Amino acid sequence: MTNAMSKKRIQIETIGLSEVPESEKQTRWFDYAFIQMAFSVNTGNVLVPALAVTAGGLSAGAAITSTLIGAILAFLLVSILALPGARYGLPAQYVIRTMIGSKLSMYFASPVRSLTSLYWFAVQTIGGSIVVQFLLNEFAGLTVSLYVLAPLFSIVMAVLALIGFEAVKKVIKWFIPFLFLSQLLMIYLITDLIIKDTSILTQGEFSLSTCFFYGSLAFMQYVSGVSASSDITRYAKSPKEGFFGVLAGNIAGFTVVAVLGALFASALNSVNPFVSASLLTDSNAAIAIIAAGAIISMISINLSNAYTGGYSLLNALPSLGRVKSAIVFGIAATSLSLFPRIVEEAETYISLLGAAIVPLSAVIITDYVIVKKMAITKDHLTRLTTGMHSANTAALCTVILFLPVYFIIPDFLSPGLIVFTAACAFYTVFQKIVTNRSEISHN
Repeated sequence: MTNAMSKKRIQIETIGLSEVPESEKQTRWFDYAFIQMAFSVNTGNVLVPALAVTAGGLSAGAAITSTLIGAILAFLLVSILALPGARYGLPAQYVIRTMIGSKLSMYFASPVRSLTSLYWFAVQTIGGSIVVQFLLNEFAGLTVSLYVLAPLFSIVMAVLALIGFEAVKKVIKWFIPFLFLSQLLMIYLITDLIIKDTSILTQGEFSLSTCFFYGSLAFMQYVSGVSASSDITRYAKSPKEGFFGVLAGNIAGFTVVAVLGALFASALNSVNPFVSASLLTDSNAAIAIIAAGAIISMISINLSNAYTGGYSLLNALPSLGRVKSAIVFGIAATSLSLFPRIVEEAETYISLLGAAIVPLSAVIITDYVIVKKMAITKDHLTRLTTGMHSANTAALCTVILFLPVYFIIPDFLSPGLIVFTAACAFYTVFQKIVTNRSEISHN
């Protein structure tokens, strides 16, 4: 009995850049679906659908449809890039070395991914803490400083991410019923309001250009996940289970996000459904459920940010090892969560990160899908261990060329989508030229 109990205990994950043993690759597609759904519904992700209504002037239906189309296109690419992790049991940034070269992966892509995860961890922590702070003050009369709440939540999430994937999976399983209940309650409250005033659904307008703009924003928000999706699916029972689990979970989760964001924005001109929903009821039990949903959503998404961010840091600094890299990331994330001002200056930081993420994501997707035809061979992986795959000239040139272009294109023209499309085309042509020259020189 004691031996059986000890085997069930969750141990700190120590597998770093090595392949996950086949015996540990047991996670099913529905586990991934639940994980991704839990990652989806949070204060950060509702922002684009909500802004499509409040800032873009779209109707709720147009906002939901346009952002959902953009997000689904991104999720398809993210799921495709989850396949290498499921097939080879390797983390994302390590596999990406085969696509953009070890040097670009270790010294540019991984630091950028680590900073991105670090930034969004802090933003989500601060945003979730603000919701909790508001609810505690409004309905319990308690005043708790953000400088207490944010670090407290941050430490809890960093410790769970340190333990590893099994902790993430188990915590999500515990949380998912409460998260679903919170979402259903919020949908019920806003639906009840709409039934009383059906004009809410007819507010706003349809504009093809505005729909395209916000659809492209949704696409760009999620397509950066291609550089991290393999971190999760390396424990998948099969590539098919990893692919469909991630895809189904992301689509289902964002559908809820789009509905909540657009409807609350249309009805109450709010971009934070968690706060707005609590104002639609006098029931303390309902408010407690909404508050629990806000906390759970924050913890869920930040488990992803901390887990993938730690692995990105590990790829940049392999000597740290898996445990130390997770600890370093956790300390940095907790420290950054003490600066609420980063939320106020989100547009600046997102723009800076986007300039690097967009061309990188384009190269990663193009190399894997078009150049490698979604097949990483044993030779590719062997070359990584021998240091032969250290540079990818086409990838480096593409990133250097399009990074400044991102800042040149005006915001209303959707610079992210333009740069992404152009970088995909440029890299395809450049890589073909490099390959042809290499073949000619060998002949």
